Amino acid sequence: MNEAANEPLSPETSRRSRRDAANRRGAGAAVKGAIPQLPRRKIARAFPPMAIISADEVESIHRASLKVLSEIGMDFNLPEARDLLKKAGADISGERVRFDPAMIEELMKSAPSQFTFHARNPENNAQIGGPNMLFGTVGSPPNCSDMESGRRTGNQADYRKFLKLAQYFNCIGFIAGYPVEPVDIHASVRHLEALRDAVVLTDKPFHAYSLGSERILDGIEIARISRGITMEQMEREPSLFTIVNTNSPLKLDMPMLRGIIEMSSRNQIVCITPFTLAGAMAPVTVAGAVVEQNAEALAGLAFTQVVRKGSPVIYGGFTSNVDMKSGAPAFGTPEYMKACIVGGQMARRYNIPYRTSNTCAANTVDAQAAYESVFSLWGVTMGGGNFIMHGAGWLEGGLVAGFEKFVLDCDLIQMVMEFMTPLDTTEDALGVEAIREVGPGGHFFGAQHTLARYSNAFYAPIISDWRNSQQWEAAGKPEAMQRANTVYKQALEEYVAPALDPARREELDAFVERRIREGGAPTDF
Repeated sequence: MNEAANEPLSPETSRRSRRDAANRRGAGAAVKGAIPQLPRRKIARAFPPMAIISADEVESIHRASLKVLSEIGMDFNLPEARDLLKKAGADISGERVRFDPAMIEELMKSAPSQFTFHARNPENNAQIGGPNMLFGTVGSPPNCSDMESGRRTGNQADYRKFLKLAQYFNCIGFIAGYPVEPVDIHASVRHLEALRDAVVLTDKPFHAYSLGSERILDGIEIARISRGITMEQMEREPSLFTIVNTNSPLKLDMPMLRGIIEMSSRNQIVCITPFTLAGAMAPVTVAGAVVEQNAEALAGLAFTQVVRKGSPVIYGGFTSNVDMKSGAPAFGTPEYMKACIVGGQMARRYNIPYRTSNTCAANTVDAQAAYESVFSLWGVTMGGGNFIMHGAGWLEGGLVAGFEKFVLDCDLIQMVMEFMTPLDTTEDALGVEAIREVGPGGHFFGAQHTLARYSNAFYAPIISDWRNSQQWEAAGKPEAMQRANTVYKQALEEYVAPALDPARREELDAFVERRIREGGAPTDF
């Protein structure tokens, strides 16, 4: 049995009470040292998403995408997938698949516009689609970093720390892959150990990798065991998601296609996400890159509906640009924002949920990390994002998961959450009587209207420092990264493992240990 078995399985009352107190809005001021958090709540956009191209231009991208799929086509590397597509009416030539536009249009009609993503803790179930937003952790960088130990290869100990942070922070709604790749676990059994840790250390919904059938089938069984349900119930209640990345340009490989078949046939969630970097794997113009993104997404989404009509899907957008001098990916750029917002318009054209990401190319927690992440989140928020991958912790263009960056991003996500809260325009909130009480030339600090709202008048930041310069100097001039370092360590100290039914834990361990003895999954494809 792995070390996660030694994690406490039932809450400790005193620590739970302290955490619950901190989670109540305004508690940060009342509880000494508590990390200020917004309460766990559902996020829904109260205003229409932004549109930066016209409806006619959306249709132009749609028609250009259909032209790519009908005239150029897309390679599907799995014979079984090509057989299914041929039966559905696609034109097959070797590995190349060409789609009649009417076939794509018809298949997209069966994809659901909204669905519920089920967690082992029903309080963490999430509605995907419509105005709803859900933020996940960073997913699967090979390295991690913090102030003390610097940049290092991903490992299980750090992976578990990120899981604990994901459980602790209310703004994180799901586990987006492995928050850092636990490279010290052999690849054949890594998914078994990592998913067991995800189930034991969190009670939020999670992800399995589409790296062949075995990993997906193991992930489905682990998700089923974690909820204590039958497979029939799981097929009615999607409880696992996977990201399927196309090999841009215009290719879907065997492991990813096997993942679609296993997931969609069991009514689990598939997010098709082309990784289209303008100037590298896609045309250098943003419009051209979005056309390629849309064509690849449509091909993958249509295939999910060939496998099983009505199976839940998410339209994934991950288009950005490269630095034309070095070829390095760039994120949080104006081009990324444009592609993010247009991607949302395309997803709404097909009436399905939209996945996008909080990204940056910064190498450390500095001004670049902050402004690129803010730009990304602005595109996510205004572009109509529903399912936000890499919400917290992303650094170095996805090569590093940063502990301090995780905290910074949680602060930014909470700001988005507060921004999403509808404006109170009730008579009392309009404040006419408060203005009357204070009158000309006064101040509102002591007004009854202010005092009644003192503890929760404004958003309480996790790491932002609003002290004056004298107070800041007296505190030792802490910078944002230092404050974030303190917060992430405090969160780990205050972490409480979610309760897990002992019978489910026993079944989980038995399954994982059996699959490990059997050798897990192949490492060649």
